[in-house]
This record gives sequence, structure tokens and C-alpha cells, in this order.
Amino acid sequence: MNIAVIGTGFVGVVSAAVYASFDNQVIGLDIDERKVTSLKSGKVPFFEPDLENLLLSQQKKGNLTFTTDYEQAISNAEIVIIAVGTPSAADETADLKFVFASAESMAPYLKDNTIVAIKSTVPPTTLERTMEIIHQASNAKVYGASLPEFLREGSAVHDTLHPDRIVIGSDNALVRQTLEQLHAPLQVPIIHCSVASAQMAKYTANAYLATRITFINEIANLCEKNGADINQVIDAIGHDKRIGPHYWYPGLGYGGSCFPKDVKELAAYSRTIGEDGNLLNHVNKINKERIPRLMQRFADSIGGFKGKKVAVLGIAFKPNTDDTREAPALKIIPSLIASGATVTSFDPMAKFNEELAGHTQVNDLTAVCSDADVIMTLVEWPEINHFDYQEVRNEAKQQYFIDCRNQFDAQEITQLGYKYIGIGK
Repeated sequence: MNIAVIGTGFVGVVSAAVYASFDNQVIGLDIDERKVTSLKSGKVPFFEPDLENLLLSQQKKGNLTFTTDYEQAISNAEIVIIAVGTPSAADETADLKFVFASAESMAPYLKDNTIVAIKSTVPPTTLERTMEIIHQASNAKVYGASLPEFLREGSAVHDTLHPDRIVIGSDNALVRQTLEQLHAPLQVPIIHCSVASAQMAKYTANAYLATRITFINEIANLCEKNGADINQVIDAIGHDKRIGPHYWYPGLGYGGSCFPKDVKELAAYSRTIGEDGNLLNHVNKINKERIPRLMQRFADSIGGFKGKKVAVLGIAFKPNTDDTREAPALKIIPSLIASGATVTSFDPMAKFNEELAGHTQVNDLTAVCSDADVIMTLVEWPEINHFDYQEVRNEAKQQYFIDCRNQFDAQEITQLGYKYIGIGK
């Protein structure tokens, strides 16, 4: 098939490369010339495991190319996939300007029977509005569909090649058949549903996972007051088949490019349809308050951060990515500096781009941790989890080890001479 993918961000580039690997002819389209030039040379402007090799191999085979020209990308396309960003607006609703702009720009070049599928995360009614824009500017017979993605940063290539399911939102038999054929090489369950259901499925999946994180953090707060250990609680409830042991992550709350955005957008959407008091509004509020609340607890536990040297380990919002969107470090580092601490940070991939007096990012873990009064581990990078913290222990002073992801054995860290502080303990 001939496929055009509009948008060369995280979702767009991964989708384009994977569809090309199925021997389709794929053109990735973006109006950013620098990004397109970089992709043509095989350089991905962000870190994602295995993506660069896949990108290079498909370009060498001639299955994949990139352009800034709408006519070149759209005129022969049988399927056009919209994978542009949908950032949150000031009122926390989804800002759909890039979706609608792409629809307006592609319309003159569409041919009959082309399918326009929205992969971007969008609320219900978005596809209908997009198709109205297209039909106003094009006489071609064009069909619309919702094709939500369920990728995780850090494992996006694997998730695209080995998904749990493919969701196709359409009430048209031809559209369903064509999109099912596109995904046939994956050999996974394909779920057909209405457009609105497909759009809600993406929001619902992320909102539910974010709610699990928020829920277990609320339980962790109770454990800190009553002597329970959150890890033991998780082990106990995880044996219940209705609950399961997976995806319980007590810590700093959820971050990244998807969960905060999708939860607040779904909450904002709920308010527009008269569901102001629903759970999602409370989840959004609790997560926003999570880090300030923890930072106060940490400060109380160590006698305040003023005058202390703090090593912050982990800048990305999760391992295996350089993405810092809504990363805890972006809130914690300024908070520490405002409290009078001197901060040194480390991350194997991500950079803290803000210039802040009192903060230095260093690429060597030993140098970051040496002489630190406080070590704070924010991200479970292997380099951080497997580092020998005995090597940087200073016996001459009290040092604190704040384990924000409960990745370390409290007894082992204590035996090294640190005062251990975890979550929900």
C-alpha cells in the first residue's frame, strides 16, 4: 500500500518505519525542514531503542522516505495517517489545531477512496470535524477512521511490532477491511468499534493506568503514617487475580508526554459535557500535588535541604528515553534550589536544558554522588540501580539516600551507612 504519515514525532516516526517494514511504500511528512533533513540522513531527533536501525534499513530498501511537500506525500496515498501533536490548551482541553491544519493542507491532493485515519490522541467528534474540513476543500470521495496508538516510550518499536491489539474505529466495511489488511502482518486481535469508542479507548487506557499510579500513591501515604510497607501491601493484593501484581508504581506520580496530558484532557472533556465532579478531575489534582507534598516530607526527614549538596539521579521521565516532558526532575531540581540546596544531576540520555544557578549536570555517576549530603534516585535506569553506592559513601558525615522509586533494598542501603528514605515505608 501507499501510505502517508503526517507528523514525524514519536508516534509518527515509529509508525512510518514499522509500516514500511511490512513492504508498504511510506512517506513521512512534516513541515519542519530540519527534522525531515535529519530523518533522511537516518538520524532520529529523539532517543528510542531500535528505531534508528529500523529507520535506516527501511530507507535503504526504498520503502520509506520523508518530505515537507504535501503534494508529494498525499497525491498517491491510499491511507493517510495523522500523527501530529495534540498539546493541551490553556483550559486543559486538547488543542487540535495541528490536526485541523493537516486536514486543510492535505485536502487538495487527496484522491478518491483514500482513508484518512487519525492516530493522534483526540476526543470524540474530532474525526467528524476533520472530515468536514477535508470535504469543504476536496471533491474526492474520502473516508475517515480512528486508529489510536498504545505505545510506550522506551519500547515503542517493540510495542508497535508486538501490540496487544489493534483498534480500528469506523462504521465502513471497506475502511475496516483495508486497515485490517494493513495490520495483518502483526497477527494480533483486531478490535472493530465506532469512531467515538476508539477515541475513548485511548484516553481510557492511559487514564486507568494513571489512576492505578495515583491510587497506590494514596495508599503509600497511609502506609507512611501507620507503619505498613507499600511493597508488602502490593505483594499481598497482587495475588488477587482481579487486581494483579503489575503496574503498581508508588513514587513521584505519573509523568511523561501522555499520562498527564491525557488525564487532564479527559477531565477537561468531562467538564464540557457536564461531568465536572468525576474521578479524573481528582486524579489530575492529586498528581499535581504529589511532588510538592513529597518534597516537604523529604525535607522534614532530613532537617531541610538548605545548605545541602544533593545528587539527583535521573532527568528523563522514565528509563530508555531522553524525553523530559513532565519529568519529576523538572519540578524537583528547581524546588531543591529554591530550598537552598546545591544540586548536581545525572542521566545517561536526557538533558536538563534550563540554566539554573545552583545546578550542574554531570555525565559521571561517581562525580555526581561524591560528597553528596543527599542522593535522590528518580529514574530506574540500570546505570543508577546497579551503581556501587559504597564507593561514594563518606564516613565523615551523615548522608541520606532518598529512593523515589523503591528500587533499592532499605536494609542494604542502611548497612552502607546511609539513612534510607523510601516511598510508602
